[in-house]
Amino acid sequence: MPSDSWFALVTRPRHEKSAAVSLRAKGLEEFLPLHRARRRWTDRVQAIDLPLFPGYLFCRFGMEEYVRVVQTPGVRAVVGFGGKPVPVAASEIDALQAVLGSGCGVQPWPYLTAGDRVRLEDGPLAGIEGILLREKTQCRVVVSVELLHRSVAVEIARESVVVLKATNR
Repeated sequence: MPSDSWFALVTRPRHEKSAAVSLRAKGLEEFLPLHRARRRWTDRVQAIDLPLFPGYLFCRFGMEEYVRVVQTPGVRAVVGFGGKPVPVAASEIDALQAVLGSGCGVQPWPYLTAGDRVRLEDGPLAGIEGILLREKTQCRVVVSVELLHRSVAVEIARESVVVLKATNR
């Protein structure tokens, strides 16, 4: 395991943003993917930023900083198996950062295992791999974080997609 890997952190419910601020204040690199959503109250409709993965955020740290991370207010645990933290693949974090930085519409999406595995060949998301979905006239690519069994969907142009592995139909 590299000395500084990305890990998924479990947060207290609705404490993702405050935990991210606390990690940053400790000098740690955190990544909290957000999406813009519209919420209706009785007197108004407002656009707010919500976590793409409710209850989770990502942090890059070495195992020598583990105790500092789990003692951060709002952080409950580091995602792992058998009591050992498991790092998130750097390529998955890079893909999420590219999707969020592209300016394309991003929204949370249920984790998927079925569908065609695709790679985008051009545009701001060139090189990103994911699962292709079709909804009526729109095409989306779903980018997944395997460890969390969570995904996000981004709208794409159908012409920029190359199929890597088709499912058996």
